[in-house]
Amino acid sequence: MRILLVGEYSNVHATLAEGLRMLGHEVTVMSNGDFWKDYPRDINVARIPGKAGGIRLMLRLLALLPSMRGYDVVQLINPMFFELKAERLGFFYRWLRRHNRHVVLGGFGMDWYWVNTCVTDKPLRYSDFNIGSELRTDEEAMKERRDWLHTAKERLNKMIAADCDAIVTGLYEYHVCYAPCFPQKTHFIPFPVRQATTAPVRQAATTSSQALRPSETVPPQTPSGKLRIFIGISKGRSAYKGTDIMLRAAQAIAGRYADRVELRMAEGLPFAVYQQLLDSSDVLLDQLYSYTPAMNALLAMSKGLVVVGGGEEEQYELMGEPELRPIVNVLPDYEHVCEALEQLVLHPERVPELKWQGMEYIRRHHDYLKVARQYEDLYAALP
Repeated sequence: MRILLVGEYSNVHATLAEGLRMLGHEVTVMSNGDFWKDYPRDINVARIPGKAGGIRLMLRLLALLPSMRGYDVVQLINPMFFELKAERLGFFYRWLRRHNRHVVLGGFGMDWYWVNTCVTDKPLRYSDFNIGSELRTDEEAMKERRDWLHTAKERLNKMIAADCDAIVTGLYEYHVCYAPCFPQKTHFIPFPVRQATTAPVRQAATTSSQALRPSETVPPQTPSGKLRIFIGISKGRSAYKGTDIMLRAAQAIAGRYADRVELRMAEGLPFAVYQQLLDSSDVLLDQLYSYTPAMNALLAMSKGLVVVGGGEEEQYELMGEPELRPIVNVLPDYEHVCEALEQLVLHPERVPELKWQGMEYIRRHHDYLKVARQYEDLYAALP
């Protein structure tokens, strides 16, 4: 198949493209590299800042129209798949729809179905937009509500979702927002991760599960030094993602156990530099308001880090995982994060097992070739 992947979130499309190419498909990734993260792509459609940047991008996309036709499948990362106003994206969607065989919409991140469902129906106990029945009022959450509710973005999202051939959701949270609206064409497929191929052998399982085989691999034991805790700070989204609470908790634990903990922080780094810091850490703090590990956490797990963040039972059920529980699940609460981190510091013997479970979890559910085959099956079944 000829496949065009449009847009990028946290390396999802670039990694999926690798897997699909390994299966013999011709794949083109057209994206802006997810802004400063600068993920790989075949056709660069990044926008320079300012009004002139929008005009230049519009002209470039118009010139690229001939290269956006003749594909068996076009997959959009989001309704806002180019850095243009929603009013302008309708034209490009209709072009893609008219000149290609199938169009698939990704339910991978911020869009109207996510915002509206969390604000109105509130199926999640907590999310980017609600804590229980109460709506969050931090500025970033309010900004996203203003951007998506009763706007051109809402109209664009509804039009594409109703018109496209299929919708793929990548996390539990997004699936519960799309599936009730489009039960026949919403498909959950985990995010793809390319995992390291070598690691020392796991000597023994501390879990009672018989399915966890002692022959599987595990990263090295935690060094007889400090527990290295890593946190990435998203520009302008600290309160929205809960990084502010996680950072305060990590700083408190690092201060309380200065001889046992090393705290590392990163903000706005290119992906390659970010990975270097991640590679030499033991624990990642990520996504306080999430039920599910997203790409950043999945990448960390694939490298043998323990993730402290979103790991609710609902997401394990959706994945069909009865045994592994590698994520240290925390509630959106400062004291709960402190307690979780303190338990890792006081019980370092837990860390190697959690690291192994994380790597095994990625192998079972997120291997990029396994995920690519699921996409291949979906694409082949489109009417």
